[in-house]
Amino acid sequence: MSEWTQKDRFNAILSGEQADRPIVSGWRHFIDKEQNAKDLAETTIKFTKKYDWDWVKINPRATYLAEAWGNVYDFRDYQTVFPRQQTTVIPTAANLWDLEVKKAVFSAPLLEQLESVRKIRQGLPDTPLIQTVFSPLTVLLFIVGRSAYVTNTVFGIENPVTLESLFKEHRAAAHHALHVISLTLADYVQELKQAGSNGLFYAVTGTAHPGLFNEAMFNEFSRPYDSIVLEAASYGKNVLHTCGAHAQPERFNDYPIDGISWDTKADGNPGLDAAVKATKVGGVDHGLFAVNDISQIQTQAKEALNLMKDQPFILSPNCAIPLTVTDEALRQLQKSVFEKETKV
Repeated sequence: MSEWTQKDRFNAILSGEQADRPIVSGWRHFIDKEQNAKDLAETTIKFTKKYDWDWVKINPRATYLAEAWGNVYDFRDYQTVFPRQQTTVIPTAANLWDLEVKKAVFSAPLLEQLESVRKIRQGLPDTPLIQTVFSPLTVLLFIVGRSAYVTNTVFGIENPVTLESLFKEHRAAAHHALHVISLTLADYVQELKQAGSNGLFYAVTGTAHPGLFNEAMFNEFSRPYDSIVLEAASYGKNVLHTCGAHAQPERFNDYPIDGISWDTKADGNPGLDAAVKATKVGGVDHGLFAVNDISQIQTQAKEALNLMKDQPFILSPNCAIPLTVTDEALRQLQKSVFEKETKV
């Protein structure tokens, strides 16, 4: 190809082909700019243009999908990127039967995010966009006030429904809830296509950690519902993110995904030499951006690009960039692919 566009590179690399160079992006939360579509869109557009990212992971507030069923959060009070949860619509596992399928066009939280995608697409007409969507199992855990990161609770909920109550004592109700959530998300991701999204950043968060769900439980409570959502998103390029330690990226080799993102530096995780089938996304420890460790960002980016030089690859942080990130650190990440290109 004589001249590569952003879309050309994005589509080629996530189709398992090499482009003229690897592509790069970073993403973070803006917790003071994520409470309405206008602010989120304007901030995302500005952030993307400032660093000339090759593609965009749209980062809405972490709780937006749980809000669709009526959870209430205090957006004046955050712990890292999570606003304080004030109420849950599922105070007991028996209430799981009360969850009903939502249509995105009749859900204020989902309409808000669709509007933000439309605005971002208008502001970035030629940049590939993928929207962050959590798995049904992750959404269920957020709704009931449990953390999907092995720890016990989310910010604001002291006594959430226990995992034993959810998935053993009320197993049928849990399956009902997961089916409801998956159908709602399937409808939502179809609307995302119309809004201008090129696919999903599909986050299973920490649910692959064996300390939260063993393989049999994951296969029962995540896999079938993931399939429903990902089938609905088959129109685009989809990157799966398996978060945290012991994230088991190889588990997803039979998922219908185009890219896979995991923390290559976390305990119990393989590095970029992992035996995964989808295009690898990551390579740089996101914690380095909190402390402005330019030297290590340079080193890890160079090592990742060297290791992946003969394969399609997307350079990025291994997870969301901390809120304390500096401009210098982000600029170093962005220019890494060009530094590598000039040295070859």
